[in-house]
Amino acid sequence: MYPQKQKHREWVLLMDQAELRRQEDKCIQENPPACTAGCPIHVDARKLMLAVQKQDLPSALKVLQQKQPFPGIISRICDHPCEDVCKRRDVGAPLAISALEKYCVQNQIENKAKVGPIPPKSQKVAVIGSGLRGLTAAYDLAKKGYKVSLLEKADRLGGNLWDFPEHQLPPEVIVEELSVLNRLNVQIDLNTAITRQDLPRLQEEFNVVYLGFAKQSNELEELLGEQCEVDLVTCAAPITGIFCGTLSGNDSPIRSVADGRKAAVSIDRFLQGVSLTASREGEGSYESKLFVNTNGIAPLPAVPMRDAQGGYTAAEAVLEAGRCLNCQCLECVKACKYIENYGGYPKKYLRQIYNNDTIVMGMRHANKMINSCNLCGLCAEVCPQGLDLGATCKASRESMVSKGKMPPSAHDFALRDMAFSNSEKFALTRHQPGRDSSKYVFFPGCQLSASSPEQVEKVYTYLTENLSGGVGLMLRCCGAPADWAGEQDLFRSNSEILVQEWERLGKPLLIAACSTCHSVFRETFPGVISLWELMDELNLPVQNVKARKGKVAVQDACTTRHEPVIHNAVRHILTKLGYDIEELDYSRERTKCCGYGGLMPFVNQELAEKVIEDRIKETEEDFVAYCAMCRDRFASKGKRTFHLLDLIFETNLNQAASRPSIGFSYRHENRAKLKRKLLHSLWKEAPLEKEEAYMSLILQLDERVQVNMERRHILIEDIQQVIEYAERTGRKFINPDNGHSLANYRPLRVTYWVEYQPQGQGFIVHNVYSHRMEIVEGAHE
Repeated sequence: MYPQKQKHREWVLLMDQAELRRQEDKCIQENPPACTAGCPIHVDARKLMLAVQKQDLPSALKVLQQKQPFPGIISRICDHPCEDVCKRRDVGAPLAISALEKYCVQNQIENKAKVGPIPPKSQKVAVIGSGLRGLTAAYDLAKKGYKVSLLEKADRLGGNLWDFPEHQLPPEVIVEELSVLNRLNVQIDLNTAITRQDLPRLQEEFNVVYLGFAKQSNELEELLGEQCEVDLVTCAAPITGIFCGTLSGNDSPIRSVADGRKAAVSIDRFLQGVSLTASREGEGSYESKLFVNTNGIAPLPAVPMRDAQGGYTAAEAVLEAGRCLNCQCLECVKACKYIENYGGYPKKYLRQIYNNDTIVMGMRHANKMINSCNLCGLCAEVCPQGLDLGATCKASRESMVSKGKMPPSAHDFALRDMAFSNSEKFALTRHQPGRDSSKYVFFPGCQLSASSPEQVEKVYTYLTENLSGGVGLMLRCCGAPADWAGEQDLFRSNSEILVQEWERLGKPLLIAACSTCHSVFRETFPGVISLWELMDELNLPVQNVKARKGKVAVQDACTTRHEPVIHNAVRHILTKLGYDIEELDYSRERTKCCGYGGLMPFVNQELAEKVIEDRIKETEEDFVAYCAMCRDRFASKGKRTFHLLDLIFETNLNQAASRPSIGFSYRHENRAKLKRKLLHSLWKEAPLEKEEAYMSLILQLDERVQVNMERRHILIEDIQQVIEYAERTGRKFINPDNGHSLANYRPLRVTYWVEYQPQGQGFIVHNVYSHRMEIVEGAHE
């Protein structure tokens, strides 16, 4: 079993909250960029850069104030570990984040942190020492409403902040920044030294005492003695109600701030009576899981400062911030028009899909989104975590079908097309003429038979001439439309019939021309082989294979994503034929779908067309496809595209590359004609013809009507049935102004409308349309 299909089945079995969380965790888009994760207090540098680029300094300052207790101080003395992990360093120099923080603070007219009304709490906290640890803890706890007293043995706040050079950290900045503590009603007691003998008194007076000193510092040892061992996760000392610093004294300023903040979190939890250890994985610096692809990004050096001591000018700051990569993953969004189309990323879509699936009553607003995915698996291939959104969409479709919640019209046309291919009009199983056993059986698939029936004949002749032991023929649909539509009962019953027909031939080796058929059969038919793999091993049917014939770009079918043998075989064949190959950025295991997979065009035609347009703009070279649907889809938008068989059999190449896409009606007709022709020419059998009355009607269709038919998935036989029914029963409206008749007919789930008038022996069709809805009687009850 393929790994992807196994993964899909696991999801079907485990569609619950636990599985949802597991899948969501694979999407890393919401993980912070490396700079934010590397910052001990997690300043959002990415957001800061965007604000600077827009010259929105008030917003930039808010970004700093959200995480930094004293931006004016920290921006001047931070040792910026964020820059050490900045992704821009991989393509140039890291961003000067610290210098830009300083620019934002220095250029603010009013940069005081605003202090709103804070609901007071009754608990009291004593903070000993006013270095960065103590200052941060006091600031954070006061903002939560606790009654904080800050006790400092010196005659001024700040501890070793005063040791920094004045040009780096002016004294007035220290005073101004620390004035926020007054606005937060922190009780400040200077010239207050605390000894070990004072601790019992402080513990009586305060609910918590925080000793804002570095771990294993002299001050801590003097106050706690042998009980100075501190829990590195919670900052808790062995004595209940006392918390301390956990980092050594030579740690950087920004890590001291983080140490004080960690203590404040623990003190808040202690006073609330909740766990001190739960959910602390994201504290301090850590390595982000966010994947950022820097391939193709031009290296850029840092923007130099004209005045290094004065810092960046406004123009210089904007240029430097503009070097920010705005780190995001979005690999799947960049690769897939479907994921891009809905304006989000997989983690958001997974939640929508889950909610849609669990709705009991009410509208299922995500139905179209779920049914629009082409299930091609590209998202899993480009995702660093292998998240397959398509597998989830497919599982959700199966769930909707099983619960009777799948909109009946969503895949109606595709399933009707599948039914036609498995009907007497196309289905055929035969041994090679003149033989009663088959070593091989050729399965061309329904789409190649619909698009290029003449190529099916050529391939079958080629195989019978080059393979010994008998080559049978099976004309049917592999059942992929049912599988894509979530109709698993229909898919299984179709597979059972296929197996029965195969067994009737004596279980021969199956040769699949269609990549989708090949992928479906890999689980059912032992040793199934791709036509391209086989033709690469055999002699090609053309003689002049060495002449150089130009360059082509290969469109790998998305259903061969994990089939390197097929990828290589196709390229070997092209090389033998004399073609040079341009490898598209998305090829082989990273190939893009043509927009037909997952039945996308039947649910979301506008999106399916965007998928085609996105793919064909990747190169000016002619495409070569080995999937008939890929060839026709690209041709429908005017892209010169060969089917590989066109090149192998040296069909009129200019005509083959420009051959228009085959319409839905003619796809049916081509399949039916192929069967009749083969029965007549090879097996000398008289085909069983059961022509319905409507099939004899002659229609005149202009180009506008034909385009409308394709867009609405209306077949010629649908129009014939409407007119035949209307003329036979008289159930029609006649417009007295122009004599046109308007009639409708509902053969299954879809109602078709036709505006027409008699003309000679047939009818002129003026307009057609349909509506795909099902009205259930008693639905209001």
